[in-house]
Amino acid sequence: MEENKNVDAAEGVQEAAEIQVEVKPRNKMAISSVGKLIWKLGLPLIVSLVLQAVYNIVDTAFVINMGEDGVAGNLALTYAFPIQLLIIAVGVGTGVGVNAMLSKSLGEGNKQKADRVAGNGIFLAFVIYAVFLIFGIFGAGWFIRMQSGENEQVAEMGARYLQICCCLSFGTVGFTIYERFLQSTGRTLFSTISQVSGAVLNVILDYVFIYPLGWGVEGAAWATVIGQATSMGLAMLFHYLTNKEIGNHIKNLKPSWNIIKEIYHIGLSAAIMQGLLSVMMLGVTLILGTAQDSVELLKGSFGIYYKIMQFALFACFGLSNCIISVLAFNYGMQDKQRSKQCVKWGIIDTLIVSAIVTALFEGLAEPLANLFGMASGEGGEEITATVVTAIRISSIGYLFMGFSTAVQGVLQALRYALFPLIISALRLVVFVMPAVWLFTLTANPALTVWWAFPIAEVLTAAVSVPLLIFPYKKKLKEI
Repeated sequence: MEENKNVDAAEGVQEAAEIQVEVKPRNKMAISSVGKLIWKLGLPLIVSLVLQAVYNIVDTAFVINMGEDGVAGNLALTYAFPIQLLIIAVGVGTGVGVNAMLSKSLGEGNKQKADRVAGNGIFLAFVIYAVFLIFGIFGAGWFIRMQSGENEQVAEMGARYLQICCCLSFGTVGFTIYERFLQSTGRTLFSTISQVSGAVLNVILDYVFIYPLGWGVEGAAWATVIGQATSMGLAMLFHYLTNKEIGNHIKNLKPSWNIIKEIYHIGLSAAIMQGLLSVMMLGVTLILGTAQDSVELLKGSFGIYYKIMQFALFACFGLSNCIISVLAFNYGMQDKQRSKQCVKWGIIDTLIVSAIVTALFEGLAEPLANLFGMASGEGGEEITATVVTAIRISSIGYLFMGFSTAVQGVLQALRYALFPLIISALRLVVFVMPAVWLFTLTANPALTVWWAFPIAEVLTAAVSVPLLIFPYKKKLKEI
């Protein structure tokens, strides 16, 4: 497998070198200062990805505060969240592959291939939506009941919520593809406008559907899918009006198995990496269910904490995705110096963002937790206190998480599939799940279990260093 990758890379280098003699790139990713470019492209990406977390944060905040059914509603959303993460994972993973291929093709001056990559990305979006539509119809109820046990109220709430989110998931899947079209040509502001518009609409509709109309958890689901569809519609509009670098002829929608293979050569590992978030969410929830005491408290608190934590994680993913775009473009141009700068500033800037997020979370732990503090009864107060503890302990590991995600972006841009996947598996499964299980055996798991997350981040960052050094040196020597 590695030999084939090296052959592909060598052929790509030769083709790019031949094309570069005739083509003078004018794209700003080829001529702008790398340090400024990463911030200019990265900040809108951070906003865009962080706003993906807003949908689930807002849903949970409104649901848990809707009265006597709030705590049960929070559990229902917690049980549905792994599938929501999986939808995002498959869409984002496919988008990463499309983005990398588009950036590389545009960097090489190969417009015909770029057009076909974009068309195949749209085709894949239809396929992905069809899969989750089928799951929503036939599998949503089973998935929720697998976790809820005999709690029929939670099972009914969760099944209906998840069914709506899956059957109408075309918005989130479509947006992840069209967003990448805008990102690959440097138009990240338009993708941010699209995402912000959908998120704001989601907040408004959450309030209207849950409170005045009294739709409860089902109203939260409808608010989410309408907001996501709005984001997709705007991203499509901006793409077709402004993205002149990419052709949109219908013939490009015809699937090309060679292009799809190339997309998933990069995107499959990205999809699996994102999908491991779903695995971790489901796995930790099930492990917490084995605790001897405070099971509902642990599950409910973890569901809230993990959605809040998405802000930090997606902020890091924003710059990681920016690294993929900028580095893949300049590596496709065979510009060694700019490729080095992409790696250097990409990692440094991600660490800066991680440090800022850590400081914010440490300082705002109580206000963040209090967003979910109006649930009626003693259970709501206990959940709030536990979430504060979770935020303050877990945020210790965010700086290390930032480094690991930046390394993943570098490796993906250099067309390595296995090493980024190893990093994700370590931080989301291999290190964290055994640690969570061990902490559930302590006298007070509600206070101790959160240490599993920073421990996993530190260990993963340590392993990421050697996984970066060798591939980085090897690829740059080929230029």
